[in-house]
Formats: sequence, C-alpha cells, structure tokens
Amino acid sequence: MELTPERLAAQLEGGPLDRAYLIAGPEPLRVLEAADAVRARARAEGFAEREVFEADGRGFDWGAVEATFRAPSLFASRRVVEIRLPTTKPGKEGAAAIAAFCEDPPADVLLLVTGGEWSRQHGGKWSEAIARIGRVVVAWAIKPHEMADWIERRLRSRGVAADRDAVLRLAERVEGNLLAAAQEVDKLALLADGTPLDAARMEALVADAARYDVFRLVDAALNGQPAQVSRMLGGLRAEGEAVPALMGMVVMELQRAAALAQVQARGGNLAGEFRAQRVWESKQAVYRRALQRHGAGRWERFLAEAGRIDRIAKGRAAGDAWQVLERLLLAVAEPRAMALLGQP
Repeated sequence: MELTPERLAAQLEGGPLDRAYLIAGPEPLRVLEAADAVRARARAEGFAEREVFEADGRGFDWGAVEATFRAPSLFASRRVVEIRLPTTKPGKEGAAAIAAFCEDPPADVLLLVTGGEWSRQHGGKWSEAIARIGRVVVAWAIKPHEMADWIERRLRSRGVAADRDAVLRLAERVEGNLLAAAQEVDKLALLADGTPLDAARMEALVADAARYDVFRLVDAALNGQPAQVSRMLGGLRAEGEAVPALMGMVVMELQRAAALAQVQARGGNLAGEFRAQRVWESKQAVYRRALQRHGAGRWERFLAEAGRIDRIAKGRAAGDAWQVLERLLLAVAEPRAMALLGQP
C-alpha cells in the first residue's frame, strides 16, 4: 500500500525502520523531506555510513550498486545505500538489481530509492519488491484546494497558531508554490513570538511571495507553464520593471539549461553537472522537465534570441522587447510556441 509523506512520518515515529523505501512523486519538496525523515531515523538507529548513486542515464553502472550491496561495511557499521532515479525508471538492469536486493537484503544495509516522477507506468516488479520488504511513498503535488490545509498543518508543526483567515491569506499569496509556502512558514516561526496570527498580522509579517518576480517567471517557463509566463510578464510590466533588468536572470538560467543540455546530449554525467552548476536538489526536477522538451540546439537558439532581446531593449535593434521576450519564454515553456520564433 502506498503511503503519503505524512503517513510515512507517523510510521517512522511509531515503529522500526523497514529494509527498503521508495519515495517518488512530482513534488520535489515533499520527496526531499520524506527522504530526509528516513535518513534522520536511520542515523538515530545507528546507520553511520551513506552511499549515494545518481542513476541518471543509460550509461549508469548498476554493477557498482550490486557490488556495494554485497560488500562488507568499511567500518563494520550499518549503511544506507541511496539510489536517485530522476525519472523513477531504473531500466531492465536496475530493476533486476533492486529486485535481487529485496529478495535477500543484507542485514546491515538500508535501501533508499528516490525519484522525481510517479505514475502506474513507473512501477513494476522492482517497486513491488520494495513494497514487500519496505514502504512505497508517493509525494503527489498539493492541489489548489489542499494548499490551505497543508499550510495549516505545517504552521502547527512549527509551533505557530493561525486562524483560518490568516491561513487563507498566506495560501493566496504563495499561489500554489510549495517551496515559497514552506519558507514563509519557517520565517513565521521566528517572527510570531508565540502569538496567534490573524489575517491582519499575517499580512504584516509575510512578504508577498506571490509578487511577479523574475525568478518565478523563469521557473514558470522552465516548468512548462505558458499561461503563468504571460500573466507574470504582464505583472512585471505593470509594476514598471524594465526589460534590461530582467535579462540578466533570463540569460543566466538559459545558459545553465544549455550547459545541462550539452552534457545530456553527449551522454555525460548530468548529476555531476548539476553539482558543478550548483543547482539545488529541489530545483533539479525543473531543469529535467525543461530538458525533456528541448534538445541542445534549441537552447542555443534561445540564448541567441535572448541576446537579440537585450539589443532591442537597449535601442540597438528594432522591435518590441516585451513582445519578443514573451515569445521567447513561451517557446521555452511550450514547444509548439517555437513557431513564434520563426522555427518549427
């Protein structure tokens, strides 16, 4: 039976660790925090070593994972072996390795598998094998009507009391952005001073996390959300922002995506490139979704278009900089919008 991250937390508090865990889903924050809960409990139970494998492509060496399963602990201690599957698809070789581990799990090894996606097509005999000796945890995205309850639970867990109007005000401001909501709750835990929050005090304490800023604009494009791109860009324009002030962040993110696409195109170590680019684990799923939509050549085309927009904005080329910027970001978000750039 699948667990939610919340039920996993209760299970970890009320019973011993299982032999294996699969934690996957489209909500990176929930996956990360559920995995952190398993790691913390493992440390408390004496799992002193941790080995991490980034299974991010066809060239991944599953033989190394199998050797690790069989190898004795370096310091005669218990170990966590963590396998990160960005697409949550281990392939034939990986599925066999995981299933073999579950058939006869070593006494000193805890297996933790994490993934960024989940559906019926992702599971198989390997995930069923994990379920037989452990737990399968699915971190679904929080739906809009669930956001207020999620925020209320998180506030309580941080020792913050808030009435329903205050909770709804915060939910409205973060606009479904779970990471922004989590950050605001952590800030409130420091600022509330134990005093219950009503809507007015919530308004005074919480920064407007839903404001139309360039960071969220580029995230919307990378996440494949064209409607949000248009709305946020309109908001930025209405607030009096200038295109040149936006282009630094836009170009930086496009350069990062282009570098990642080049590594992926040549079958390189994408996980290593994420580390080199200092991309947070919670943000990696955003880039992976973007890389699934566009190949390396398109990212170079996007960078060239960004350069043209910068020249337009500075009066060095003809055109409407806002219009061309919108077309660029819509193309990043939706491959069908490549026609807006004059490309199929």
